[in-house]
Amino acid sequence: MKIFTTSQIRQLDQYTIEREPIASIDLMERAADALLDALFTFYSDAEMQFCVFAGPGNNGGDALALARKLKDLHYDVQVHLYAAGKLSDDCEINKNRLREKYPEILTEHFNKFIAPVIEKDDIIIDGLFGSGLSRPLSGFFAEIVDFINETGNAVVSIDVPSGLNADSCHQMHQPTVKATHTFTFEFPKIAFFFCENERFLGEWVELDIGLHQPSIDEMPADYHYLTHEDMARIIRKRKRFTHKGSYGHLVLLAGSKGMAGASILAAKAALRSGVGLLTVHGPESNRCILQAKVPEVIYEADRDPDCISQFYHADKYDALAIGPGIGIQSLTVKMLQDLLPVLRIPCVLDADALNIIAAQKNLLNAIPAGSILTPHPKEFERLACGSKGNSFDCLMKAREMAAKYQLVIVLKGAFTRIVLPDGRVYFNSTGNPGMATAGSGDVLTGILGALLAQGYNAEHAAKLGVYLHGLAADLVLENESEESLMAGDIIASLGKAFKWIKGE
Repeated sequence: MKIFTTSQIRQLDQYTIEREPIASIDLMERAADALLDALFTFYSDAEMQFCVFAGPGNNGGDALALARKLKDLHYDVQVHLYAAGKLSDDCEINKNRLREKYPEILTEHFNKFIAPVIEKDDIIIDGLFGSGLSRPLSGFFAEIVDFINETGNAVVSIDVPSGLNADSCHQMHQPTVKATHTFTFEFPKIAFFFCENERFLGEWVELDIGLHQPSIDEMPADYHYLTHEDMARIIRKRKRFTHKGSYGHLVLLAGSKGMAGASILAAKAALRSGVGLLTVHGPESNRCILQAKVPEVIYEADRDPDCISQFYHADKYDALAIGPGIGIQSLTVKMLQDLLPVLRIPCVLDADALNIIAAQKNLLNAIPAGSILTPHPKEFERLACGSKGNSFDCLMKAREMAAKYQLVIVLKGAFTRIVLPDGRVYFNSTGNPGMATAGSGDVLTGILGALLAQGYNAEHAAKLGVYLHGLAADLVLENESEESLMAGDIIASLGKAFKWIKGE
């Protein structure tokens, strides 16, 4: 699914008006119908009462149209329209429609805020400002936001919570409505995927308002949201006349003394992700553990008993994954320094491999183009020279690095972001907070390495691997809780995840 900036969404609105064609006020009526349906999905008490806060723009027009429809259904509604100047044309039309039909429920306010009387169970409709807002709220509009947030009532925001920049991260001290639900039109907004904005959004839901589909298809987008349909197009069907050699040979460099678990998790995940052959290269001290726990692997012991000190002959494999549990001992650092410049196969770099690179920035230039890096937030902070910006700044830095070094960067976390060398960003739609557990990243490394070894290119491997990883974790919750989820559970659910994507 494409995700558009606010300026692009305004263009799509205009294209819909011109090409469908449909009058802008009728498109607003369509949006109000979608809002009404969504409202009754989450709030269904026949005795509901509503307090509607409408602003001077089209977001306010949506709120006024919704208020009229709620009153048509005999709900108790009070409406407060706030302006500091002229209303937008469609907001003016909906104000007049409401005044003609239900004048007793509408109160207009100009350049001042007088707190309305709200019952504790009233549902607040936030229609002050939508995705077009480009500056922080101030003056009496900031007072309104503070009042809404202090009520403690359920709040439904139309399109975006008022005060939130739909294309970026919330900045400290900017007045912003804290919504219980956000009903957003047609597409999730870019801001919905940043942790700084979570406390304002509540639960967000996309509402189809019938924007012109050919225009959506034509408009290029830098941002996307991964869906089941995307994965169904990527995943490959296996042919009957194949053998283990048909599905690639992955070499996994993982483990050090006391860290055999990381290599076990990555190895099991790779095998459950369809790789034909798997060699694990690790210290001699881990050999018996690995072969006892994962008998399907070929174990290649390093000459050092406690760490990985050397690795040659990478070219005999189809892909390489390195990092889980390898540590940052000087011998391992030297091994990576020697290995990266001569690599000619697709690779995944994770965990301690990234920590070594972060401490030796010149190694970024040695990483083969098309490799996949999978940093968690702190690892990326170290890679990006200690940058401590917000989530949007971090994403922009990742786009810059992906382009400069021609890498795919997987920024792990909620809505894991896949950043491609051409600047495109894919937000993942699967996964849950239970994945914040030891070993989850090792599992992802194994999945990605297996997909690369099978011949998926870096873009497709990253998309499919991240989606599978999150989907498997979601399927675990059929029997487990977020608190009890372990990395091994994700591996055990990979088969179900593959079947779900393939519709089996």
